[in-house]
Amino acid sequence: MAKNRTGRVGEQIKKELSLLIQSELKDPRIGFVTVTGVDVTNDLSQAKVYLSVFGDDEKKNESLKGIEKATGFLRTELGKRIRLRHTPELIFKIDESIAYGSRIEKLLGDITHDK
Repeated sequence: MAKNRTGRVGEQIKKELSLLIQSELKDPRIGFVTVTGVDVTNDLSQAKVYLSVFGDDEKKNESLKGIEKATGFLRTELGKRIRLRHTPELIFKIDESIAYGSRIEKLLGDITHDK
C-alpha cells in the first residue's frame, strides 16, 4: 500500500514541478526543461527529480545550476500546492536515458544496414 502512495505523490510532484518550472521561474539560465520522472523515498523525505534539457552539455549544466539555485523556492511552492506534513527534499539530476536510448537505436540501425 505504501508503494501506491509514493507513486501517487511522485506523480503529483512531477506535475506541479513541471508547472512551476515552466511558469514561475524567471532565471535566464534555465532553458527548455522537461521533468521526466520523480523517485520518492518510502518515508517521503527525499524526491529525486529527473530533468531532460534540450541543448548541449553546457546548456544542461547551466539549466541544472539555475534550478538548483531555485530549489528553496520550488520546495516552498510545492508545499503550498501539495498537502503533505513534510515537503520532500528535492534532488535534481539530468536524465540521460533519452540520449542513451537514441544512441542504442542508432547502433542497432548501423548493424542492420551493414548486413
